[in-house]
Amino acid sequence: MNNFISGAQELAGDMAQLRHRLHMHPELGLELPRTQEAVLNEISDLPLEITLGDGLNSIGAVLRGGAATSEHAPAVLLRADMDALPLQEATGVDYSSTVDGRMHACGHDLHTSMLTGAARLLAEQRHRLGGDVVFMFQPAEELLAGAPKMIEEGILDLSGRRVDSAFGLHVFSAGGSRGAFSSMPGVMMSAADALFVQIKGRGGHGSQPQHAADPIPAMAAMVTALQTMVTRQFDAHDPVIVSVGRAHSGEAINVIPDEAEFGASLRTYSAASREKLQRLIPSVLEGVAMTHGVDVEIEYRVGGRVLANDNEHTEFAAREIAELFGGERYTSLTQPLGGSEDFADVLAEVPGTFVKLDASAGEDAVETNHSPRAIFDDRVLPDGAALYAQLAASRLTELAA
Repeated sequence: MNNFISGAQELAGDMAQLRHRLHMHPELGLELPRTQEAVLNEISDLPLEITLGDGLNSIGAVLRGGAATSEHAPAVLLRADMDALPLQEATGVDYSSTVDGRMHACGHDLHTSMLTGAARLLAEQRHRLGGDVVFMFQPAEELLAGAPKMIEEGILDLSGRRVDSAFGLHVFSAGGSRGAFSSMPGVMMSAADALFVQIKGRGGHGSQPQHAADPIPAMAAMVTALQTMVTRQFDAHDPVIVSVGRAHSGEAINVIPDEAEFGASLRTYSAASREKLQRLIPSVLEGVAMTHGVDVEIEYRVGGRVLANDNEHTEFAAREIAELFGGERYTSLTQPLGGSEDFADVLAEVPGTFVKLDASAGEDAVETNHSPRAIFDDRVLPDGAALYAQLAASRLTELAA
């Protein structure tokens, strides 16, 4: 399969064109009709068994390996996410988003284009594949909702049996050297939950706070108490991150409002810390509310789980990257990444691994994923497509043996 690199390079122009089309017309969440149509057009001439999602604009496709020696052939899943973010693009690139308030700021347009390229590379080598490849084109990763929905609709069993291995990758726009790959065994990305808090006090005149129950000092105390809780109740070697990103109360400076509200992003790296956080937050906030003489309503939304890579599959991916590109192109991460990923739901069902690919436009690139100024370099498209194909083909060879 050594020609995956040269084959991917030949497809570079086509992948870039698709990527730019997707980038110019970003879609959000579970409903990606235009994106789905673009991908279907790209793979329509390939020998794939295609299944479309019922409750979302997903695409599942199966490529049957021609070298399978039994009807119970092994199967490997490759995944790409397709959705964009609700951001106003400010990159200035000539293929910028044409949709106000929407942007591919996380590189999913690259993932999608890479996976279509990998599908073409693998289809050309179909006669040599020792099993089946399942292609998972997924909406709503940014909501951490697409992978669970596709699993519910049967993506892991699409070939007729449960897939044996699963691989995904993600590009990053800053913080590395273009074309460098990395991963790590075990926990690689955090769980992501959300907290919504509404504080109900009693409003009044700003000059007479003694006759009111002011929700704003209560809100400030709650935010501080949450941060203190993290530093005093959790092990620093098992990180917990509570980031309050939204807070609101009142309209006028001389009016004490009736209510205040805030919301926070919650990140944990172990099931134990996640469960403890869910248990502690209500008691902390209710205690502060009692002290301030206000009422509090707490909504804790459980989101995506911790992404944990299988050790064997991570070692396998490192070997394949070294074989394809040279050992200097791969490094093992020394600590987990700060973001969250719903590919974690796939890895909770089947063994596999997730790979980070640096797609920065230069060594001085500082705009990270989710920035309205994040730029991803098209030159990594062949590398991603070749790696997808290599991981699937090589793993099928191992499984068939």
